[in-house]
Amino acid sequence: MKIQLNTMPCFGVAGNFTGHLEQAGEAADFANVVTKEANAPKAMFPTYIPGNSEKVPEFLHTFPFEKDTIIFPKNEQKLQIEPECAIICDLEWRGDEITAVKPFAFGASNDCSIRKEGAKKISLKKNWGPSSKGLSHNLIDLDKFTEGGILDRYKIASFLVREGKANVYGEDSPVKGYSYIYEKLIGWCLEKFNGQKDEGPAEDIHTYLVEAGKPSKAMISVGATRYTDYGEHNFLADGDDAVVVVYPDNYAAEEIKKMVERNEFNDDMISVLRQRIIHNS
Repeated sequence: MKIQLNTMPCFGVAGNFTGHLEQAGEAADFANVVTKEANAPKAMFPTYIPGNSEKVPEFLHTFPFEKDTIIFPKNEQKLQIEPECAIICDLEWRGDEITAVKPFAFGASNDCSIRKEGAKKISLKKNWGPSSKGLSHNLIDLDKFTEGGILDRYKIASFLVREGKANVYGEDSPVKGYSYIYEKLIGWCLEKFNGQKDEGPAEDIHTYLVEAGKPSKAMISVGATRYTDYGEHNFLADGDDAVVVVYPDNYAAEEIKKMVERNEFNDDMISVLRQRIIHNS
């Protein structure tokens, strides 16, 4: 499926896999965020907002997605893959309110992140310019975004390929293992799109959406999986390949790893994102 990602706002979900924020050293950023449930996601953050509104931080107008490259941010040292399943959604509006979020496709996403303390907003660690994020070119049609649909069968895997070896970076995780998924996630997204306040690490994304012209589509990267011990302690370096794979469970994890090492995927029902890390010296 082909989409025009640069025409739609893009978002991520913080804290939708139990344990990820702690591994990423970001739990303290959300210490004062109150959620309805203990396992609820913490916030929705923007990674790209089309347009040129002065009410949106200027850096968010830079399109950060690239299918095969991550350009290392200047003056930073710690960069990690954030392996995720992303959904492409139709948005329905009534006046200035979003009344429906309807996912129609999904695929592998790298919500690549800078690890540093003291960033006031999540988005400041997410969009540092062109080629700072990724979405697979192979998106898969959704039959329905409910239990019993195609996504029940899908898993998320990720690898750091260094010197030809595929190192398992994130825990091999079922998409249905997200804390919030399907109808519960959609309800939460509606709340955040319409009512999230500009406080703590979160932003007033409703204003951003209205300023972007009330777009009819959006991309939502649903949340990063937990890291393996290797992924938690190894950061990206020049010449590495960051790989995220969203694949059906008729494949074994070891099969996927071998496909990554061979860089050979021949099944359209597998969504793959492979990005070379390039230092911007």
